[in-house]
Amino acid sequence: MNSLTEENYLKALFHLVNENDEVSVNDLSRQLNIKMPSVNSMVKKFADKNWVEYESYKPIRLTEAGKKEASLIVRKHRLTEMFLVEKMGFGWENVHEIAEQLEHIHSDLFFDKMDEILNYPKVDPHGEPIPDKDGNVLQPDHKKLSKCKENDTVELASVATSSEEFLHFLNKRDLSLGTKLKILQIEGFDQSMLVAYNGREENFSKTVCERLLVK
Repeated sequence: MNSLTEENYLKALFHLVNENDEVSVNDLSRQLNIKMPSVNSMVKKFADKNWVEYESYKPIRLTEAGKKEASLIVRKHRLTEMFLVEKMGFGWENVHEIAEQLEHIHSDLFFDKMDEILNYPKVDPHGEPIPDKDGNVLQPDHKKLSKCKENDTVELASVATSSEEFLHFLNKRDLSLGTKLKILQIEGFDQSMLVAYNGREENFSKTVCERLLVK
C-alpha cells in the first residue's frame, strides 16, 4: 500500500511526463514545492521499487510499472471529480480539492463501483482522459485553440488547466465543454481571437486560447 506522499509524487510525475518525456529532479521539486534533498531521497526510493529509471544528474523516466501506479492514482482523482459533478451537483470549478483528498482511499472496489455508477466515463469534467482500471490512458487528439485559423469551427473538448480561477472565468462567459466555437478574427499583434458561440462574441487573449483544447 503506497503512502499519501508517494502517491502525490507519482501523480506529479504523471503530469510532468505528459508535458515532457524527460523530467529532472528540479522539475519535480518545483512542481511539489519540496526541497531537493527530500525529492532526491524519494526518487531513489522509487528507483528501488522499479517505478523510475534514475541516475544522478540525468532525467527521471517513469518505467511501465511506475506509469501504471501513477495512472491509477489519476484514475481515482478524475473519477471522483466526475462523480462530484454528475451525481452530487458540484460545479466543475469546485471539485479538485475534494478529489485531492478522496484519491488516497485505498479501495479498488470503491472506485470500480463509482465507475459503474457513472457508466464508465472516458473523460473527467474538465475533458481529461480517465485511465482504465489497468492504468491505460487513451490520449485524445486535441489541439490548442491558439493553433486554429480564422473561419475554423471547432468544439471545446478540454481545458489545459483546471484552476478554480480559470474555470470561474469560463463560467462567467458561459463557456463549457461541448460548446461550438467559430473563429471570426485573429489579431496579428497579440494573437488574441474574436470567437463566436452560443449567439455571442468574445475576445480571448492568447493566454486563454492556449488553455482551451478543441477538436
